[in-house]
Amino acid sequence: MSGFSFGLIIEIVVAILLALTIGYCYILNKRLVGLHADKENMRHMIADLISATNLANSAIGQLKDVAGEADAILNSRLEEAERFGLELANHVVAGQTVVEKISQITSAAKQSQTIARVDPRRAEMALEQLKIHEKRKAPEKRLGRVA
Repeated sequence: MSGFSFGLIIEIVVAILLALTIGYCYILNKRLVGLHADKENMRHMIADLISATNLANSAIGQLKDVAGEADAILNSRLEEAERFGLELANHVVAGQTVVEKISQITSAAKQSQTIARVDPRRAEMALEQLKIHEKRKAPEKRLGRVA
């Protein structure tokens, strides 16, 4: 009987080990199913990441294009501003020249006013001298006409 019971014990131990192995396989199977599900999720995440990376690269390219256009526009505006600055400087110089001419004209007008103050006296004297001269010549003309 001891042989029978020893064989039975071995079979019971083997049955228990087999049951444990089946249980462990069941647990591993659940984990593998979970990993496969995670694998699919990872594939979707990787696909989304690749899509986002491509979109970001495209956006960076567009941003570079826009920055290049903005730089070109800014450069053209700066050049235009420089031209306007030069024109403005030329206008300022021309304005200063006009102001100088006006100041010369006004100073000449002031000088002519002081001369004009003296001139009326001279003009009156010249007119008196002319009248005196005409009076002297008038009898001579009459005499010349009669004769």
